[in-house]
Amino acid sequence: MMNEITIIGLGAGDLDQLPLGIYKKLTQTRQCFVRTMDHPVIEDLKREGINFTAFDEVYEKHDQFEAVYEEIAETLLQEALNRSVLYAVPGHPMVAEKTVQLLLEKGPALGMAIKLEGGQSFLDPLFQAVRIDPIEGFQLLDGTNLSPDDLHITQHMIIGQVYDAFSASNVKLTLMEKLPDDYEVYIVTAAGSSQEKVTKCALFELDRQMELSNLTSVYVPPVREEALQYREFSKLRQIIADLRGPDGCPWDKKQTHESLKKYLIEEAYELIDSIDEKDDEGMVGELGDVLLQVMLHSQIGEDEGMFTIDDVIEGITSKMIRRHPHVFGNVEVNGEEEVLVNWQKIKEEEKGSETKILNSILDGIEKSLPNLLRAEEYQKRAAKVGFDWDEVSEAWKKVIEEVQELEDEIMNPKRNIDRIKSELGDLFFALVNISRYYDIQAEEAVYKANQKFHQRFTYIEACIQKVNKKFEDFTLEELDSYWDEAKAKGL
Repeated sequence: MMNEITIIGLGAGDLDQLPLGIYKKLTQTRQCFVRTMDHPVIEDLKREGINFTAFDEVYEKHDQFEAVYEEIAETLLQEALNRSVLYAVPGHPMVAEKTVQLLLEKGPALGMAIKLEGGQSFLDPLFQAVRIDPIEGFQLLDGTNLSPDDLHITQHMIIGQVYDAFSASNVKLTLMEKLPDDYEVYIVTAAGSSQEKVTKCALFELDRQMELSNLTSVYVPPVREEALQYREFSKLRQIIADLRGPDGCPWDKKQTHESLKKYLIEEAYELIDSIDEKDDEGMVGELGDVLLQVMLHSQIGEDEGMFTIDDVIEGITSKMIRRHPHVFGNVEVNGEEEVLVNWQKIKEEEKGSETKILNSILDGIEKSLPNLLRAEEYQKRAAKVGFDWDEVSEAWKKVIEEVQELEDEIMNPKRNIDRIKSELGDLFFALVNISRYYDIQAEEAVYKANQKFHQRFTYIEACIQKVNKKFEDFTLEELDSYWDEAKAKGL
């Protein structure tokens, strides 16, 4: 007959909470393995002559809980090779018990039966202790492996496995990522037993107030105050939906993908300003404005039944995983250049799978791009197939040639505006080539030139206003002197 491991739960508190069936099984056994002796029911059962073999010393051997649980599971599996084993855990075997999960995973692979025979979890008495109804929505989280991404602050949160000062401190710091330092939380120990204790404290005091015990959990009430939810993506999504809803803002409800295009460009350039000025606070605001455009377009898509923000997120997540096989797969790369080569190869494969047939390597570049950006993209595509200058000096010769051709057209007595426009365009295109060689985006360079002109010209205006005069009261030379002042001031 195959040996088996029977797992029972010791409940959440004292002997009065122990189910009768579990109690009878314990009193009928000669020996029981137990994950920890740190449980109120153990002393009562020992007085009734039950022998326990505990794994408390395993906790002292390892720095990581994962290693502790692995050793406990391996020890039990080895014991079960020779005889059937009874293993007891606090609470219910299927609630917050990693050793049980490991046994369920590894036992069948060894041809070993794993039986579960219940026990009361700590959840029911905890709900009663803090007076909450879980139907409102709650999370059960592991205090030894807690991340801010796990937290849904509008739900009841119960955090277990808070065994020691380190995990208590980690729980506190993680909660502080989303909640104010003085947010009220509850420390619940031995819920439902005669030793039940519920302590309310400010979040920043959590690791100072906790009585570290195998029976201790932290309860975090749901956030009701709206302002505290402003960091949540779900709140932003709700606000954008409300703005375009029946009782929303007339301006937001009127917007379309087409009407919003100009705002996206404006917000992108304002973000560039903040980046150039190394203004972190400004970047936060401008990134928010760019995100607003993404959210508005996504909400319009949802209102029209075409797509949602979930589709947008899924698309970019999928793309990042596909195009980074050296991070999310088993591809190896040596340096940034190989990354870019792989990226382009994957991108071309993706494009090849699309139904649209490309007739030119220049196809697919959006015609709505600002023209300096579009020129740069055309040049990059051409360069990939070898249609490019070998040396930057050759590109400079082309600029000089275009300047001469432009001058010839301008100086021509039979001046032709269309030809001048054409030569001027050729010059701009040639200058984009130069900027590309120096890894400078031409569009951004012109943008900075515009910003510089704006700052210096508004300085001239301020100087004129200061002396209570008008532009026509000054000669060009006098205005130029103000321009030079602005330049000297670093504007």
